[in-house]
Amino acid sequence: MGTLVFETLGQPEKEREFKIKSLKKWGLDLIFGTKGGVETYFTVQSGSRKVGETFTEGGEEYKVVEILKELPKNKKIFAHIEMINGTAYLIGELREGNKNIEIIRLPAAELLIAFLKKHKLHQVIEALRNVGTASELVKHKGEQGKPYPFEELPPIARRFLREAKDIEKEAGFGRLAFAYFGENKDGIPRYWFSWLLPTVALFDLNIAQDVDKALAIWEE
Repeated sequence: MGTLVFETLGQPEKEREFKIKSLKKWGLDLIFGTKGGVETYFTVQSGSRKVGETFTEGGEEYKVVEILKELPKNKKIFAHIEMINGTAYLIGELREGNKNIEIIRLPAAELLIAFLKKHKLHQVIEALRNVGTASELVKHKGEQGKPYPFEELPPIARRFLREAKDIEKEAGFGRLAFAYFGENKDGIPRYWFSWLLPTVALFDLNIAQDVDKALAIWEE
């Protein structure tokens, strides 16, 4: 009772378009080459393969013909989350019209944490509790008590709620359960919240940075 809930309606499983530079930020290279002797596109860990190299993975033989710096003409990258036996996977596709080529199928939590570490988004890493179609961020400090009603929230809480709402609007979905319990005897805010955001949106560096900044409000 008394916990405030703020929801931005939408579909957390919605796919998101990314640029080729996003792959680099995730630590991946986009490759044009062959798979089983057939020309196609795929991704590898950044810097792990060279042009002309042949390697075997998952029982398939791959050959690197070109490490792409730009997207092929008329093609776009889309990514979404799929749940497989309780584990979230980031699925990336290279798309032209109705033709899709899967270029990424990796555990989302593992890739997301590596991405957040690479860009030093430590607030998000510390708050991250679980990763599914939506990811849950949890943050709390101090002993719990009777939650304040919305009308009595202090500026720091209202600022956080405003920024969270803006982030959810950009992400397309969000659900924030929030309780503020006032300050302790040292003037430090006591609070608890659980924040759900679309996992695929957290792979957008701009959104991830905004989330990190919003979480950092409570460390000021």
